[in-house]
Amino acid sequence: MVKPLIYFPLLILLSLATSAHSIGQGLEIRSGDPVPRDVRDMYDRGLTYLSRTQATDGGWQSQQQGTGVAGMAVMCFMASGEDPNFGMYSGNIRRAIRYIISKQDGKTGYCGGSMYHHGFACLGLAEAYGAVDDRNLWDGIPNAANRTIGQSLELAVRSSITAQKTNTFGAWRYNPSGSDADTSVAGAVLMGLLAARNAGVEVPDEAIDRALSYFVKMTAPSGQVAYSGGVGGFNESLARISIANLVFSIARRKDVPQFKTTLGYLKDKVQGGSPGHGGIEYQSYYQAQAFFQADIGAWTTWNKALVRRLKKTQAEDGSFAGTHGPHVSTSLCLLSLAVNYRFLPIYER
Repeated sequence: MVKPLIYFPLLILLSLATSAHSIGQGLEIRSGDPVPRDVRDMYDRGLTYLSRTQATDGGWQSQQQGTGVAGMAVMCFMASGEDPNFGMYSGNIRRAIRYIISKQDGKTGYCGGSMYHHGFACLGLAEAYGAVDDRNLWDGIPNAANRTIGQSLELAVRSSITAQKTNTFGAWRYNPSGSDADTSVAGAVLMGLLAARNAGVEVPDEAIDRALSYFVKMTAPSGQVAYSGGVGGFNESLARISIANLVFSIARRKDVPQFKTTLGYLKDKVQGGSPGHGGIEYQSYYQAQAFFQADIGAWTTWNKALVRRLKKTQAEDGSFAGTHGPHVSTSLCLLSLAVNYRFLPIYER
């Protein structure tokens, strides 16, 4: 198994270097570029909101609740470089991870709720794997699942691949047994698989290639990306276009023509366009990563506009309102800003 890289600030690296126990992933200093003060202020206020509203079971009780919300929150708490084991949000991270694992089916690996939740839960576990010391994760918890992050991540990967094998299109829909597919759900699950592979978990090339083939087929010559089924239904959704462009980048398939056409469409609409049914915060989450991975100059321009917009819309309590409720919307907005920090492995270029 390939040992992945994990990125910590220098002080964390020095503290871990004195430990007799190695957590399993290699370490690399990642200081990052200077983060603007207004970004840090917004981000800290958002984390305070998520920390304050976390339920005792480790989840978030809101309009959209489930393992996917917890997976997003785990990434939010880790993305700004706070020490996940001893930092001020380490307790929130551990409770959220326990929530994800406790909700996971121990036999199938399905994280429940929908494949949306499953995909984001898998992504959160992948980003935590090797960074969070889980030797004492379940201490003092009665009737605990007692699985490690690595064990749960491998189960989640297996569940995703099993669902894909029975899918007509080689992708995913809301239910793991669904035969239909759509590019939004497929993007969530595929990003979870790509993050798991980056973390050193074995993910068959066939599974990645089949999913990428689906995105290729769903992309029109114009760069627009269809929503569901085989082909057709092409309309402007910058969220879907960003998803397609991002998975091509993370899977290292920038050689396919669809990467160039989707990037061209995004750059033409850098200051506008339709977010689709997911809402502006969902679009921004994927657009931030797509631009950052594909064109750093376009991301710099787009990111400045994002920061201005979010400064105007953040509530006094640190939350962001949106289509999917305050906890999901806040997590998505924070993660769109988190590219400025670049501490999460999935945010590395």
